[in-house]
Amino acid sequence: MGHVYTPGLKVTEYTSIDKHRILPLKGDVMVELDQVVKPEDIVAKTELPGNVDQINLANILGCGPDDVEFYLKFDIGEKIKAGEILAQNRGLFGTGLFKTSIKMPFDGNIEMVSKVTGNVLLRAKPIPVEVSAYIEGKVSKIIPEEGVVITTNATFIQGIFGVGGERFGEIVVLDNSSQPDLTPDLVDDSHRNKILVCRRRVDATAFEKAMDIGVKAIVAGGIDDRDLKQIIGFDIGVAITGSEDISTSLVVTEGFGVIPMAQRTFDILKKYNGRSASVNGATQIRAGVIRPEIVINQPTPPKGYEEPVETKIGLNIGSMVRIIRYPYFGKLGEVSDLPPELHTLESGSKARVLKVRFDDGEEVLVPRANIETIES
Repeated sequence: MGHVYTPGLKVTEYTSIDKHRILPLKGDVMVELDQVVKPEDIVAKTELPGNVDQINLANILGCGPDDVEFYLKFDIGEKIKAGEILAQNRGLFGTGLFKTSIKMPFDGNIEMVSKVTGNVLLRAKPIPVEVSAYIEGKVSKIIPEEGVVITTNATFIQGIFGVGGERFGEIVVLDNSSQPDLTPDLVDDSHRNKILVCRRRVDATAFEKAMDIGVKAIVAGGIDDRDLKQIIGFDIGVAITGSEDISTSLVVTEGFGVIPMAQRTFDILKKYNGRSASVNGATQIRAGVIRPEIVINQPTPPKGYEEPVETKIGLNIGSMVRIIRYPYFGKLGEVSDLPPELHTLESGSKARVLKVRFDDGEEVLVPRANIETIES
């Protein structure tokens, strides 16, 4: 039988990862090959062209288009500060009375003057763009004028969904079995610049308080879709997330609703409570899948770590999976059987299925399209 492939998440305590840190357009690489970098180090930078504005000076000054240059106070390309007089006429009958002055609306320069229309094209000053290392590691490749590749050994955990961009800080695990959800009373000033981990659900009021305090990121088992909409201000569509205007990133490890974090994921994060980590909430679930992630630098294998036994490619008996459809949504288990024949579902359609065994010994039959693998 051919291999069965299925989408999956990676949750591993020790692995090698590469991060491509690339500029949006050509610029300067700021580091050298084999240099060790920290998450906040700038590895490449460039400048984006500033916004453009157009002013018809001929109409405002009451002159001919070919006379506009005569009234300009600055040359093309010369730097001009916001509020400085850009152009000025001589006033009524050249007496200096009732002068018309035009001020520069922003910091920038004159890019072009048209002697045909009398328009002046103004360009705002360039927008600096800096790309940080994001993770702690070593520069393994230099891509001239574009960026670098950073390689590191790390604990690497992928989530189901996230919002917000790249953040880094110290992990704080809120391990309260009697109150597994993250509520406002559990967030305080000591969590500023930290990455909070809660066992189950985070609600909107707790998240908003965390943003006010300055929490870098929150990692939770689940979140209600209504709370998510309240946090970011709109419904999430199918586009990539990660560019939301929020100061705290979110990584959801299991899904939407009141869902506890997988025990293995929680145990790993709890083990590294107090360690620094990098978090990115960017998510894309269409082609070119992007998963939210937590990265904890591990220069050497953790104590007690054992190299995982090499497994067959694809989905096999013994593979760990998560069910992603009702009625077992969010539950983890082990594949106990892969029957080759088609199975008739409740809807009447036929599909390939597999049997999943949960920790309590219960076994259920699930369509193969309704699961994702958990890669270690």
